[in-house]
Amino acid sequence: MNPSAPHTLPLSLQRVRRISRWMVAACWALLVALPLALVVYWATASEAQLASHANLPAQAVAGPLALWQRVAGAVVTALPLGLLLVGVWQARRCFGMFAQGQVFTLQATALLGRFAGWVAWAALASMLASSATSVLLTLNNPPGQRHLSVGIGSDHVFTLFFAGLVWLMAAVIAQGQTLAEENEGFV
Repeated sequence: MNPSAPHTLPLSLQRVRRISRWMVAACWALLVALPLALVVYWATASEAQLASHANLPAQAVAGPLALWQRVAGAVVTALPLGLLLVGVWQARRCFGMFAQGQVFTLQATALLGRFAGWVAWAALASMLASSATSVLLTLNNPPGQRHLSVGIGSDHVFTLFFAGLVWLMAAVIAQGQTLAEENEGFV
């Protein structure tokens, strides 16, 4: 009898494996949908919406944006998204291991820690990207009406907190795994 067969696993591990398969699918959906959403957003959003996204008042953008401004803004905001997607890729790999029943392994723990690190970098890059975007959006404004906005929102703070929390949990799990391996060596 195969010990990894689904019918012989404890119900809690079966649930973890099932949910992990769903999470792998959700990660794939994010990896595809988020870049597409970014392109659609920058192609279709009004100047007021883009200004708001860059921490500017709605009327800060004087006149229609040039195509190069939309493209440059999309590229700048794609950087934090790219960092986030690298984190989602790490999470996808981690969930893939969980789906195979590899729950408490050093590799899964390392992937969880990498996920947290990439999410933290994405949050920091997002703060810088919104400032750069504010300059890009108002670059064609007349002198004296150009803007540089700097904003740190609660979403940035929460994302950094979440990333730190996940990173710490991964570090604690890794320490527990190391101690368990050491204890097995004594027995």
